[in-house]
Amino acid sequence: MSEVVSSSRFSADEHDHDDCVELAVENAERICRQRGLRFTAQRKKVLRLVWNSHKPVGAYDILDRMNRDGHKTAPPTVYRALEFLIDADLVHRLDSLNAFVGCPEPNIPHAGQFLICQSCRSVTELDDSKISDLIESSAAGQGFKAVHQTLEIQGTCQGCTTSGN
Repeated sequence: MSEVVSSSRFSADEHDHDDCVELAVENAERICRQRGLRFTAQRKKVLRLVWNSHKPVGAYDILDRMNRDGHKTAPPTVYRALEFLIDADLVHRLDSLNAFVGCPEPNIPHAGQFLICQSCRSVTELDDSKISDLIESSAAGQGFKAVHQTLEIQGTCQGCTTSGN
């Protein structure tokens, strides 16, 4: 049976966003400690900036935000931090947007399946094992072993559809 895990960012439910960011950082600290990874201040700052909104953020947007406090940060610093966060499963890269979103379930291995609203740029992450299994079995049928999956589906969220965007 397929379980769909959704981190809906399309819902209009109000939440304390500061708590959301803090929870992401606490989870990252715990996961890095368990895996023996160095979660440096720079990596933590980049993670906070990725989680700062529930919209995908580009590397140069992160760089601009980091440089606002008067410290000059070079692009390679941001890219190295993002690479670490991706490798640690704390952040996902959305290729179609050339942007990054925080992973709400970094402690659970999963394939990335993303619904991306073309109007408001909100993203929701799915984890539907039926989709993952279908891709793996179809790939195997072609003599190919899939080791990483990311599926990005562009469309319009309910909020934008309702408002006519």
